[in-house]
Amino acid sequence: MAELGTEILVAGGGTGGVAAALAAAGAGHRVVLTEETDWVGGQFTAQAVPPDENPWIERFGGTASYRAFREGIRDYYRRHYPLRAEAARLADLNPGAGRVSKLCHEPRVALAVLESLLAPHRAAGRITVLTGHRPVSAEVTGDRVDAVTFEGPDGEHTTVRAAYVLDATENGDLLALAGVEFAVGAESRDEHGEPHAPERADPGNLQGFTYCFAVSHHAGQDHVIDRPSMYGFWRDYRPEFWPGPLLGFLAPDPRSLEPVPRTFDPNPDTDPLAISADQSADAGDKELWGFRRILARGLHRPGAFDSDLTLVNWPLNDYWLRPGLEIDGVSTAEDVTRAHYEAKQLSLSVLYWLQTEAPRLDGGTGFPGLKLRPDVVGTKDGLAKSAYVREGRRIRAVTTVVEQDVSLDLLGATGRKSHVDSVGVGSYRLDLHPSTAGDNYVDVPSVPFEIPLGALLPRRMRNLLPAGKNIGTTHITNGCHRLHPVEWNVGEVAGHLAGFALRRGGEPHQVREDPKLFDEFARLLDQAGVERRWPEVRGY
Repeated sequence: MAELGTEILVAGGGTGGVAAALAAAGAGHRVVLTEETDWVGGQFTAQAVPPDENPWIERFGGTASYRAFREGIRDYYRRHYPLRAEAARLADLNPGAGRVSKLCHEPRVALAVLESLLAPHRAAGRITVLTGHRPVSAEVTGDRVDAVTFEGPDGEHTTVRAAYVLDATENGDLLALAGVEFAVGAESRDEHGEPHAPERADPGNLQGFTYCFAVSHHAGQDHVIDRPSMYGFWRDYRPEFWPGPLLGFLAPDPRSLEPVPRTFDPNPDTDPLAISADQSADAGDKELWGFRRILARGLHRPGAFDSDLTLVNWPLNDYWLRPGLEIDGVSTAEDVTRAHYEAKQLSLSVLYWLQTEAPRLDGGTGFPGLKLRPDVVGTKDGLAKSAYVREGRRIRAVTTVVEQDVSLDLLGATGRKSHVDSVGVGSYRLDLHPSTAGDNYVDVPSVPFEIPLGALLPRRMRNLLPAGKNIGTTHITNGCHRLHPVEWNVGEVAGHLAGFALRRGGEPHQVREDPKLFDEFARLLDQAGVERRWPEVRGY
């Protein structure tokens, strides 16, 4: 067994994990960053999810490093792609002209930019990246994690010892391995008084997860895949809370739950420069091809591309039959394996249905020219390297963010819950997808919010910090804290906090408890471009 020593271990190379590693290494600390897949970047890359962001992200509402990363993506397209001159000149270039985000892009481009950000730190020996490594055990003494052991791609084990351990895994895996107190699933309404919480707690009630995939369309060609083994099941599946078969273009509107038809028209002739992505005005999810389009051929010189690329992360391929992680008394390792198999079969069945049976606008059925694009997501089966996980384990935190802290209905359009210990900001609707308990969408308007430092502090553990979606939220408030810029913000702050504690010789909890220490840390965040307060904007 190999053994490594470092100052800061970041387990999980997703959105928050990369941000944490960059922040810590930027302050001169030695970091080991691990990742289960062979791509760092999480939601941006291995999960193939274009960013879900607040409407003001181009100007504020995210950290300076997050905006620099976004601009790096745009610069990559300008330098390497045959963009039309008028597209290349756009300061707010949206490479896919998708409606879900002002910056829809290909996973490989995000990967290239993230690798470029990591490169100087790797060359200097400050960051060691271990891809293909998943945590399997932890050594704990009292309230401290001494080391974490990882299994590598060849089955060998590597133990990493560190002064600080950051959990940036998608499911909060270190929380379970290290015996950290955590919440999972839905809390009862009595626990926090949240209006949209269920009457009874249900640890097995998690939002569905999704295996995303990319497609292009080539009229007159036949790219129909082999019929998936579970196609019959998914073709006939009709959820009780759904207006028809899951494999269909009729689905609930997340905000009203009214049945609303979706349209699907590959490679429309509309000029992508005319697309304006603003979810506060229009969710943009009714026209599926353009919703998460990640490359718009019309932005490039004629003939450069014979099709757009679009990313399939739609109501049709959300999976909610079983939890995607192990939960005591609810799901075993075998259950989890089965869940991920079924989720992959669902996504492949969606594609097969689109290719063979989906109704077309011209009255026909099927789009055989739809081509699965494994080259875009970097896998053999054409599905993303890992599932898009919306909800996993969450620390039992010093501060728990509850619905009353973020709900527009409760606070009013200009209302705010201010936190003395704010270390960041975010904004997104309380967007919960259908869940393993059979819940339909829960989509509640919210106000721009602050991220309290107390939500990053476990109640007991002293040297473990969350660095992603596993902060102190609830099943409800996870819905507005799980998005790309917030996860980046949390990871960046966790990296800064671990480094600050190392340099000052104290512990993260003392930073919050000592006003002078917190003011010093807050100045560090301010200098790094971490926004901690919102200007005057309204919720949506």
